[in-house]
Amino acid sequence: MSQVQADFDRIALLDNDEWDHNRHYHAFLLKFLPPHSQAALDIGCGTGAFARLLADHADRVDALDLSPQMIRIGQERSASCPNIHFQVADFMACDLPAGAYDIIASIATLHHLPLDAALLKIKAALRPGGYLLVIDLHRAAGPADIFRSGFAFPVNLALRLLHTGRLRTSPAVRAAWDEHGQHDSYLTVPQVRDICAALLPGARVRQHLLWRYSLVWKKPE
Repeated sequence: MSQVQADFDRIALLDNDEWDHNRHYHAFLLKFLPPHSQAALDIGCGTGAFARLLADHADRVDALDLSPQMIRIGQERSASCPNIHFQVADFMACDLPAGAYDIIASIATLHHLPLDAALLKIKAALRPGGYLLVIDLHRAAGPADIFRSGFAFPVNLALRLLHTGRLRTSPAVRAAWDEHGQHDSYLTVPQVRDICAALLPGARVRQHLLWRYSLVWKKPE
């Protein structure tokens, strides 16, 4: 985890708060939010982009990230959202009260954690009727995924050009993400579905075009 922290401290200093693959799916997750909630948790909040969206739907948002630089920048960008409480923390080491949250979200973070242990911890921290909302990366599982990935490349270029006016990120950003990618490992979508079937009955796991999957689960009341 120290390597992950170092990677994201570096990436944080290059972040310009613009469109990327994860933010592309924020609107998809927001569709599942209840109109209003008391407490939300954002695991791996980064610079706070999704936490700021959650702040419009919850009285309090606890935003956790392993990277001090991510948290520092997130606090700076979230000055207009006093209900977001940022904390430098390792989620797996946090002592979360049982049933404390109406919403728990995670964007591109769970692949850094043991998924089964993380989901059990999340499950315990959700209130009955609460929602888990996840966007994360996955590994190709076969020819269909390889074909989908090939189709995703031109779509990605078109979307990046539309949202940022450029076809590619800067060389510094690409280098930082490439180096971080050497330390990453991903599950396939079938593997995620198998784990969810065992731990979160009724969870909806959906594969998306831009190398992401979503996980949406409502805890039984």
